[in-house]
Amino acid sequence: MELANPSLDYSAFTARQQATWASGDFNEIGRQTVPAVEALCEAVDPRSGERVLDVACGNGNLALAAARRYCEVAAIDFVPAIVERARRRAEAEGAAVDFRVADAQALPFPDASFDVVVSTFGVIFAPDQEKAAGELLRVCRPGGRIGLCTWPPDGLPSDTFQVQMRYAPPPPSALKPPTRWGTPEGLAELLGAGTSELRIERRSFRVYYRSVEHEFEVFRRHFGPMRQMLDGLDESVRAKLARDMTEVYERYNRATDGTVIHEMEYLQVVGTRKA
Repeated sequence: MELANPSLDYSAFTARQQATWASGDFNEIGRQTVPAVEALCEAVDPRSGERVLDVACGNGNLALAAARRYCEVAAIDFVPAIVERARRRAEAEGAAVDFRVADAQALPFPDASFDVVVSTFGVIFAPDQEKAAGELLRVCRPGGRIGLCTWPPDGLPSDTFQVQMRYAPPPPSALKPPTRWGTPEGLAELLGAGTSELRIERRSFRVYYRSVEHEFEVFRRHFGPMRQMLDGLDESVRAKLARDMTEVYERYNRATDGTVIHEMEYLQVVGTRKA
């Protein structure tokens, strides 16, 4: 595993990230990933009574899926409003989940606390990737399973990230992209030394919108990074960003009736913690 860059102030960048993600309503975005989450739950196959941790849990999709199997489930996210939203979902469903506000780069659990440790499109955004990967490994017991859903560096999510980066202040040059988690090479660097097996499968799920304009509106209103960025742009630049984003949406659209269907390609990763 590579060492983190000592010149980068990860704590300051994490604090800025926290404010960014808090500015939206992630539940509207996270609920669209349910097919991938359910597939990952099947792949790591937590059994009743096993201890499961959902890292960067978002709206709690995976935590709830594990709770339905009568697992002992804990879930963390570093945005209090996101954790509260997930807690309300669990209460409505009658699911017992130990939700906590915590950072994926410093998990508040002892070593080897969990049989299964998972993260769906969440831990990949931690700025100190080596630290976050080390925490996943640390809290998983020897022989336990680590499961991830990640975005690869090609495809719709990556292309929309690239558009947003043209309008946002540049990140620190030492910061590695979240899509590093979406390549076999990056996963080997981050998790390979701590796992005896790392199974990587490229999969996809579908998402649906009424139109490309509706898709942009959903992300403008609910996706924290997009909402905060747009708030800092003047009207003419916001209009240009909207055009650039909807062009990407059109390029990936599989529908022919004026609505939107996207085939969202991602990596499903299942590792076995080295004994």
